[in-house]
Amino acid sequence: MKIGVVTQWYPPEGVFIPGNLARGLADRGHAVRVLTTFPSYPNGRTFPGWRQRWRHRETDGPVAVRRVPTFTSHDTSAARRALSHLSFGASSALAGPGWLAGVDVTYVYHPPPTAVTVAALLRVARRTPVVLHVQDLWPDAVTASGMAPVGRLGRALETGVGALMRAAYRTAGAIVVISQAMAEQVVARGADPDRVRVVLNWTDDSLFRPVPVTPDARAVLGHSGRCTVMFAGNLGLLQGLDTAVRAAAAVRDRMDLVLVGSGAGEEQIRQLAVDLGADNVRFVGRRPATEMAALYAAADFQLVCLRDLPALRGATPSKLQAALACGTPVIGSIAGDAAALIRSSGVGLVSPPEDWRALAARFTEAAALPRHRRDQMGRQARQVYENRMSVRVGVDQFEDIMVKLATRRGRR
Repeated sequence: MKIGVVTQWYPPEGVFIPGNLARGLADRGHAVRVLTTFPSYPNGRTFPGWRQRWRHRETDGPVAVRRVPTFTSHDTSAARRALSHLSFGASSALAGPGWLAGVDVTYVYHPPPTAVTVAALLRVARRTPVVLHVQDLWPDAVTASGMAPVGRLGRALETGVGALMRAAYRTAGAIVVISQAMAEQVVARGADPDRVRVVLNWTDDSLFRPVPVTPDARAVLGHSGRCTVMFAGNLGLLQGLDTAVRAAAAVRDRMDLVLVGSGAGEEQIRQLAVDLGADNVRFVGRRPATEMAALYAAADFQLVCLRDLPALRGATPSKLQAALACGTPVIGSIAGDAAALIRSSGVGLVSPPEDWRALAARFTEAAALPRHRRDQMGRQARQVYENRMSVRVGVDQFEDIMVKLATRRGRR
């Protein structure tokens, strides 16, 4: 089978899903072509050593990749973010019909919604079925971030993006979502329930796996011998990390909170830690992906944190999969399906989102847990990942979806 993959984000960016899926399908004998742009996430600047140009082609193992130029931005400016997404929609629409000629099915990684453009063109021109992989609900994710304009312009943007997503749902032969709550939400917005499938996200199994604890990794985290909770990922506007900093400040004599990463909300939470005198909160910046498994091993718990917004209740943050893959127990300041998974599988502790007092209580509870109980949670975490979230499980499900769509197309 010939498969086209359309995504604005692709390795070497730290967005695992499209790259893992492309390589996993290619390893099973499918011919896979990727249409993407030049790496710039999460800093919004083209990576060193890369130069944007129109006719760039490369290979990622058995996968053929074409990159197209775009305007790069990942800051807090709604206008610049929109221009980045729109430019990818335009450049992919120009390059896609030629690069993806002859594919049996087109997979689209969403967001942004403009990634659907070329797949929609192929659907109209060649009846090529589309698999839409929904990671966030738009326009909710934009309006919830606080970056969208307010007033009449904001309402017009919300209406326009909402209409675009409804059209995308109608175009797709299969809509893959990352939780049952999200499945219910897209159906409520007009998606055909018979076309909606739930496939839990995975992480990069080659990078995130159980490894021994090392002194170097403990030194990076500044592990002091008491309970160390690590948050690893985007320090963004939707994570609600002010809740975590306030909770950590309230129990500063019992645990340490270490934030690994960077993002648009970093300056704000750094200042909050200073204002609260939270000397048990440490920022270590971004670390290479190759170091992350060792950092997970060095931490006692991984924090999974999101704001309390309806659009996020169907979200399963990628850091949850990474923690489970590494066999690290989690503390969730989160609602929805992710909270239910943590509770039901026994892989950690949960508090309501944006409730710093409740999270402080979970931090205290985690610090009091005996080592054997933490180890038990860690083993359970790894088992849950292998059985329900691994790359192998995800590629199995996507291959089944794509083969069925391509087969139905051939029968028409």
